[in-house]
Amino acid sequence: MSCTSRKIDYLRRQIPSFACIPGCHDCCGPVTASSEEMSRLPHKSDAEHEAALEELNCVHLGPNGCQVYDQRPLICRLFGTTPNLPCPHGRGPEVPIEPEFEAQVHKLIATTRQVLV
Repeated sequence: MSCTSRKIDYLRRQIPSFACIPGCHDCCGPVTASSEEMSRLPHKSDAEHEAALEELNCVHLGPNGCQVYDQRPLICRLFGTTPNLPCPHGRGPEVPIEPEFEAQVHKLIATTRQVLV
């Protein structure tokens, strides 16, 4: 397991989960993820990517929400857990993540090659 993979796993475990509004996907859209995170997601064709981008959606957004929720990228996991990426419906964990921890996630994102999901 690579160092980046271990960091991703560590950061994922630290980001708290919370109950979203069922069926909501207001925070979903085109995002970037590291190559390591992408390797954990199902491969989508260029046509599927283009169709999702035309709708300003994530290629992994299905009729019932995120189809890769358990493997979603770090940036997706941050939505709603920090004042910098708030849930548009006011949902989130009881205690937002600490700014220092959020900075660690953004540092990893900034130091890894990102590709469009």
